[in-house]
Amino acid sequence: MTGGTPQQADASARWYQPRSLRGQLLLWLTPWVLVGAVVAGGAFYASYGYLLQTFMKNQMEVLARSHVPSDAGDAPQALPVLDEENIVRWGALVVQVWSADGRLLATSSPDVAVPLQAAVGHSLVRPGSAWEYGWRVFAAAPAGPGRHRVQVLQSEQFLREEVLGRTLYVLLPLAVLVPALLFTLWWVVGRASRSLRRVADEVAQRDDRSLGAIPMGPTDRVPEEIVPLVLSFNALLARLGESFAAQRRFVQDAAHELRTPMAAMALQMENLRPWVPSGEAQQQFAQLDAGMRRAQHLIGQLLRLSRQEAPASSQPLAAVDITALLRDSVGQLMPLADQRQIEVGFEGADQVIVQASAGDLRSVFDNLLDNALRYTPEGGSVEVRLYRLEEGAVVDVVDSGPGIPPELVDRVFDRFFRVPGTTADGSGLGLSITRAAALRQGLRVELRARDDGAAGLVARVYLGAEGLAHSALSRC
Repeated sequence: MTGGTPQQADASARWYQPRSLRGQLLLWLTPWVLVGAVVAGGAFYASYGYLLQTFMKNQMEVLARSHVPSDAGDAPQALPVLDEENIVRWGALVVQVWSADGRLLATSSPDVAVPLQAAVGHSLVRPGSAWEYGWRVFAAAPAGPGRHRVQVLQSEQFLREEVLGRTLYVLLPLAVLVPALLFTLWWVVGRASRSLRRVADEVAQRDDRSLGAIPMGPTDRVPEEIVPLVLSFNALLARLGESFAAQRRFVQDAAHELRTPMAAMALQMENLRPWVPSGEAQQQFAQLDAGMRRAQHLIGQLLRLSRQEAPASSQPLAAVDITALLRDSVGQLMPLADQRQIEVGFEGADQVIVQASAGDLRSVFDNLLDNALRYTPEGGSVEVRLYRLEEGAVVDVVDSGPGIPPELVDRVFDRFFRVPGTTADGSGLGLSITRAAALRQGLRVELRARDDGAAGLVARVYLGAEGLAHSALSRC
């Protein structure tokens, strides 16, 4: 039995069916071009051979008649002696004069031992094997009884080599033209394939935040045959962009419309708080107040999420001091940490500068810190660390909360998903907002368990290969 995977077996069985356009064209056109060249060479070989043989036969007949004596008693005239080069290379005709009783009276090549042919006319005489070259012979009829006979011979080797040489001269341009034609075909199809690959790369880079049209200017050289496809795809991107924009506008408008009544309700509840009697009514009021705060938090996250899903071009890039930004984020969330009695620490370099959108980076770190503070139990701790790995600078947000089961790590980035059994306040949008903002800036966010074996979660943000100043340690 033979080994190998099904994919390998399929590939080996279908080598004659290439999937690329270039391979298919070469596979189908190469045999036709080669067959055409062979047919053209064969046709020329046959036609030129027939032409040359007919011409030489006429020359042999004329030469034979010119040597027939006019009178029976005339002696044959002396014939010039021809060597082998004249006969084989240049095609000189050998003349023989025979007497009526079959004696050789004169010849232009004594080395040629071809007897007088009994039949009058053209014939082919081979000395031995059928593969050896012979002589084409024309035996002229005697002018009368007792007259001499003339026989003219020509080397068959000359005729074969002459026709073959002329055919090779004709095939030589074809031998150059066929590879040039196939190379041109290969190059043109390859050039068109590169254009297709550029279009495919442009399509692969598109997502819901970059729906710009695929360029088709003169410098892009999009093949005319795929222009309708590119135009249709650009129209589809435009429609998708309008749909996403309408969705974002709806979310923003709805969130804005809800903020005012929610703020009014929160104010009314604060005014009502002193009038709520203690006991069960106080407990019901506390639950209502917590639900109101969650709703306000959800509305704020919906607004941030809709802003993160805006096109990337609307977010300007600038030099952002990551160290300062992290300190500011920690400071903004310290009231929540103090309220829940959570110790927050910051360990990092004096200065890390990256080219990015400050708003997006702030959204990434604010949501990660907010998430850590909400899920860390009271009296726990949260560490923010900025340092360098081999792949560049990273930021770790380490908490002492319950962590996330490994099978749910990927799902927590989905909108409105919350780990089952979670009791902390939240709407399930924080990590989704974090991922959207990170992707816009080309950052990678990774969730993992703590390396020290303690309970909790590490949210790591890879910033890339940025310069770090000498490290410092501070405590908030």
